[in-house]
Amino acid sequence: MTEQFTVTVFSENKSGILSRVVGIITRRHINIESMTVSKSSMEGIHRFTICLDIEEYRIKKLVAQIEKQIEILKAFYYRNEEMVFQEVALYKVPIESLHHGDKVERLIRKHNARILAIEPKYAVIEKTGHEFETEALLVDLQESGIYEFVRSGRIAIVKPMEKLNSYLKSLEKKYSH
Repeated sequence: MTEQFTVTVFSENKSGILSRVVGIITRRHINIESMTVSKSSMEGIHRFTICLDIEEYRIKKLVAQIEKQIEILKAFYYRNEEMVFQEVALYKVPIESLHHGDKVERLIRKHNARILAIEPKYAVIEKTGHEFETEALLVDLQESGIYEFVRSGRIAIVKPMEKLNSYLKSLEKKYSH
């Protein structure tokens, strides 16, 4: 049975790693639901956060394959309940939707969103939350009109600290010598 997992990969900051990681995943006919890559808390180390719907036996094999790559330092997988995660969504709406009545303003308050920019022809709204929350605002805004929508991939922090912290400390010792 498929389940949603978040894979966290720590790697050196080298070109071509992203392509190889994506290749490992897509060769196995696994769809990537979302992916974000950024620097980590450790200098020179990057972090991939990959959200996948997959069976547990397949995620174990996938993580083992990813770790075989030379520049990959370590990969972990987690269930949703082991993570604190969010995403950011931006919505570009016609400025008229803000001028005619307070429907959009009520939606913004209802969804705990905020207005980032007001331009002569449009406004940009930001919503941070889980995918179902950013999707719900999108559905509500479509009634008033929407020019553009974009959602980031998942960003996540792991709840169980011991596994990640001990590994990062071992890396720091290894790379500080």
